[in-house]
Amino acid sequence: MKKFVMFVVALFFTATAPLLAENASQATVDPTQTGSITVYITGLRNLNGMVGASLYASKKGFPDTPERSYATLVKKITATEDTFVFENVPYGTYAISVLHDENGNGKMDKNFFGLPTEGCGISTNPKIGMGGPKYNDSVFTLNSKQLEMTIGMRYLFKNK
Repeated sequence: MKKFVMFVVALFFTATAPLLAENASQATVDPTQTGSITVYITGLRNLNGMVGASLYASKKGFPDTPERSYATLVKKITATEDTFVFENVPYGTYAISVLHDENGNGKMDKNFFGLPTEGCGISTNPKIGMGGPKYNDSVFTLNSKQLEMTIGMRYLFKNK
């Protein structure tokens, strides 16, 4: 009986291997191809401090550890809307987090309960529940030369 089961399993994998390989090649993206990601940021509540956008290629460090991101861009705020462009990004799956660092200390400030006291925004603008945004809810795929998205800032507390 054991030999029969092994035979059936081997037959199944032999018959389906070409189908699995075909589907895998469609899902694989050529890492030698690159594109740019333009991020439009809306809803900054004031012109204080800096705004930064971090591009994450995995959930490690997402959303508030920019030193673990694939790339981070930071600039002084000059308007309540801004734009970042990540260039020469290999095709693949990513997530972006944006921080309005109002006091310019280079990190997301949090209160006693661990809630952010500064504004933040996440790619795909997901609903955020307990524990903050999740990488899997924020991912998108870059598979063309140009991708554009808009990220709306969110503030949990009124102006400082």
